[in-house]
Amino acid sequence: MNTEAIIEQIDAEISKLQQARVLLNGATATTTKRAPGGPKTSKAVERILSVTPTKPVRRVVSAEAKAKMAQAQAARWAKVRKAVKKAARVTKTETESKPKDKM
Repeated sequence: MNTEAIIEQIDAEISKLQQARVLLNGATATTTKRAPGGPKTSKAVERILSVTPTKPVRRVVSAEAKAKMAQAQAARWAKVRKAVKKAARVTKTETESKPKDKM
């Protein structure tokens, strides 16, 4: 077979597949073609696009919950400060307890 005959057969198969796709989708051939990157034209997508976007709902934290969060954060920072002080104390005592070399 020559190249032109193969291309004609491929084109024929492509057209048959496009017709089958149109029949399966229940749409016309013009609606199945779309620009690259364009939206699909299914009913589900149209329904999604027709819904107007709503403003996101802001979550409200109660005063009691804010107080609990503040208390927990204060406890975390106290734990960090305590660890820093302990580390400083340990290094201070280590440096003081080491004998000094006299040369």
